[in-house]
Amino acid sequence: MSLLENVWVLVALKLIIAVVVIFVAAFLVMFAELKVSAHMQSRIGPYYCGGRWGWAHVIAEVFKWLQKEDVVPAAADRPVFKAAPMVSLLGMMAVLVVLPLSPTLVAGDLDVGIFYALAAGAVSTVAILMAGWSSANKFSLMGGLRAGAQLIAYELPLVLAVVGVVIQAGTMSMVGIVEAQAQPVFHLGSVGIPLPFILQGQIVAFVIFMIAALAEVVRIPFDMPVAESELVMGYLTEYSGIRFTMFLLAEYAGMFVMSTLAAVLFLGGYHFWGLNADWFGPFVLLAKAGALSFAMIWFRWTWPRLREDQLQSLAWKWLVPLALLNIAVTAVLKVVL
Repeated sequence: MSLLENVWVLVALKLIIAVVVIFVAAFLVMFAELKVSAHMQSRIGPYYCGGRWGWAHVIAEVFKWLQKEDVVPAAADRPVFKAAPMVSLLGMMAVLVVLPLSPTLVAGDLDVGIFYALAAGAVSTVAILMAGWSSANKFSLMGGLRAGAQLIAYELPLVLAVVGVVIQAGTMSMVGIVEAQAQPVFHLGSVGIPLPFILQGQIVAFVIFMIAALAEVVRIPFDMPVAESELVMGYLTEYSGIRFTMFLLAEYAGMFVMSTLAAVLFLGGYHFWGLNADWFGPFVLLAKAGALSFAMIWFRWTWPRLREDQLQSLAWKWLVPLALLNIAVTAVLKVVL
C-alpha cells in the first residue's frame, strides 16, 4: 500500500491544505482591506514593509500579535475562553470541504453540500457566544448577546436565499449547482449560451444573501456585537495576542468563504464563457470571490453602523418576506417552465 492510500496520511494532507488555503485567503483579504481602505480615505496605508506595495505588512502584524502577552481574566471560564477562537476559525475551515474549485477539484462533493456549508459556517455564532459568556466582562457579555440575536436573525434570510437556488438547480450538491448554471438557457444559432443564476431570476436572492453574509461575518454596517464606541470591543474585549489574531483571521476567512459561496450559488462558480473549467476554474472562482470580498470591504468604509432596532427590522420585516416571496416565485416558475 502506497503512502497516499493510507487514510490517516490523506486526512493529514487535506487538513494541511485546508489550513494553508484558509490562512493565505485570510491574509490576502486582510492586506486588500488595508490597501483599499487607505485609498478610499486618501491615506498612504501599508507602504514600506516588504517593499513598494507593503506586501509584508500583514506578516509583520501577525508577528506583532504573536509577541503580545496572552492574558486570561482571573474570573473567566478558562476552557471555554481558550476554545472560542479555535472554534471560530475551524467553522470556516470546515466549509472548504465542499467548495468546488473545478469539476474535479473538490475535497468532497456531498449530496447535501450547501446544507453542510451553511451548517458549518454557523459554528462561528457558537464561538462568539462562547467568547462573550466566558470572558467575565459585561461588555463582552453584551457583545455576545447582540451577536446571538443578530446571527440568528440573519441566518434565516441567508438560508432562505439559498433555497431558491436549490429549487432552480434541483440539487444541494455544490458541483451540481455550478453545473446547472453551465446549461444553455438560449441559443445563438448553434451556440448554446449559459447564464449564471443571478441572470436567471435570482438577483433578489443574491442581494439578500450578500446582506445576510455581511451580518454573519459581523462587518459594518452590522458590527453591533463589536461597536467600539459602545462596547469597547464587544466580545473581543478581553482577548489579546494569538487568540485575538485567530478571531480576526476568522473574520477575514469568513469574508472569503461567504464570497466563494455566493460565487458558486449565483455567479456560475468556476465556469466562465469560453474558458475550460478544468484548467481555469480555480482562477475564475477565486477572481469572482475576490470581487465580492472587495465589495464587502467597500461597504465597510462607506456605510454607517445600523442601530439595533434597524438591524432587526431589516432582517424580519424585509429580508425574510422577500426571501419567502422569491422561493414562491421560483417554485411556481420551476413547475410552469
